[in-house]
Amino acid sequence: MPSSTETNYERPKTKRGPSVKAFLLLWIMLISIGITAAYMYSNELKQDMLQQLQNENQQQMTLLKTEYELKLTELSAQVEELNSKVQSFNELLTFTKDNATTKTDNSNKLYTQLNEVKKQLDTLQKKMDLLK
Repeated sequence: MPSSTETNYERPKTKRGPSVKAFLLLWIMLISIGITAAYMYSNELKQDMLQQLQNENQQQMTLLKTEYELKLTELSAQVEELNSKVQSFNELLTFTKDNATTKTDNSNKLYTQLNEVKKQLDTLQKKMDLLK
């Protein structure tokens, strides 16, 4: 029992501010909003990065395709050139074979003529080099 000199002070049950429950609820809402915003922002960054990578890959693929087509065109031209040389050589061999007789060996004459033309080309080349 309290003595007469001690007086019990009871607090009046008036609201002085928000309750603890309201404060915790507010913090939980703020944290969940922050987590949701961070998740949405990270997804947006991810989508932007994926789009950027797709664009860069598309540009690289286009560049590679262009280079490939260019090289393929060059190789096709080289093959056509070789085909024409082979065809010319075959025609020359056929001509030589058709014109060969038992009395003369035209293939040797043709070889000799080709060597002479080659020598003349070499001398012309040397003269061109001197003129430079």
